[in-house]
Amino acid sequence: MNLPLEQALDARPLADRMRPASLEEYIGQSHLFGPGKPLRRMLEGGHLHSMILWGPPGTGKTTLARLVAQQCDAQFISLSAVMAGVKDIRAAAEQAQEARRAGRRTVLFLDEVHRFNKAQQDAFLPWVEDGTLVFIGATTENPSFELNNALLSRARVYVLRSLTEDDIRQVLDRALARQSNDVKVTAEARALELMAKAADGDARRSLNMLELAMDLASDGDPPVITEAIAGEVASGGLRRFDKQGEAFYDQISALHKSVRGSDPDAALYWLCRMLDGGCDPRYLARRVLRMASEDIGLADPRGHTLALEACEVYERLGSPEGELALAQAVVFLACAAKSNAVYKAFNEAMQDAKTLGSLDVPLHLRNAPTRLMKSLGYGKDYRYAHDEPDGYAAGENYFPEGMEPRNYYQPVPRGMEIKIAEALARRKK
Repeated sequence: MNLPLEQALDARPLADRMRPASLEEYIGQSHLFGPGKPLRRMLEGGHLHSMILWGPPGTGKTTLARLVAQQCDAQFISLSAVMAGVKDIRAAAEQAQEARRAGRRTVLFLDEVHRFNKAQQDAFLPWVEDGTLVFIGATTENPSFELNNALLSRARVYVLRSLTEDDIRQVLDRALARQSNDVKVTAEARALELMAKAADGDARRSLNMLELAMDLASDGDPPVITEAIAGEVASGGLRRFDKQGEAFYDQISALHKSVRGSDPDAALYWLCRMLDGGCDPRYLARRVLRMASEDIGLADPRGHTLALEACEVYERLGSPEGELALAQAVVFLACAAKSNAVYKAFNEAMQDAKTLGSLDVPLHLRNAPTRLMKSLGYGKDYRYAHDEPDGYAAGENYFPEGMEPRNYYQPVPRGMEIKIAEALARRKK
């Protein structure tokens, strides 16, 4: 298909050409732009303040920054933390000072702001503080972890959400309607549904798929994006997952808490989400072992055994066959009786070990391999438990002198710990 000259010269990706030109065209983020919402009122009133736009890829962070500057008639300077440095920040500040003398404000937009180190982030502060720059940073990472407090205190954080499938459909429909070529490409409804679903809340991804689908459909007669074409361009995409970012830790937290909450179905879902996103199954295997120790414990010791066996099976089979063993362990742990009694007891004992100092081991508990040690009283009056009735030396104290005996371990009334609690109670009598 031959494109008009003006379209052929515009080699920008479709996602860039389809950026909204006004707030009315902006799709999604109704929690920020709904009637009466603070950000909406700010823009309508022409008021500017520094802000951090935090959200997943393709949710409109860059577009929103452009629209903020446009709405407030401010000079817009765009930088990317991947390429820019302090020198670029200073150059932007000089431009802003010139614009300020002419009576115009300046918005400095920094994409991927989390890639700047703390010293680079500090470079903004003098110009943000005196009003030379209105700073807008975009990040996919949690600002609490990635940005320094000085910058956060001068900027309001707005959280952008993934677009819904209905939002993505609007994006795709608008792109199809804006075609400038003579021969229009149309799309089957089912094809648009497939691409909207495969976009996973990312408008940029959806437009990239649409652009490829339009190229594939353009040679048809008539040019139509069919369900088959959409399925081809939408295949192979991974769900959003960042092995080093917050999404990673959010998902492993959801998996752990689903197991702890005894919901095998939710636990399986989060396990599959992480595997589908590219998480190392060995990492998941280690976390499953942790769940067995922390949340099942002695209520069902088989959980630990099964978790260890799942690790071994995965090492022998690899992916994808070995992943089924991890799923089996996750389901078992989710269904098993729960106890964090040992986990709590361990933490309390560790706290005492750290705070009570280097208390001596009582003489009767010390080993006495030499004659000198025996002459010093090592091991004297030690009661050998196997020689006592029921194999238990009633009344014996195993704590250091000067330390009150503790009762760290409190078995829960579930699973095998019911029997353990009964045995401990008999011994205390």
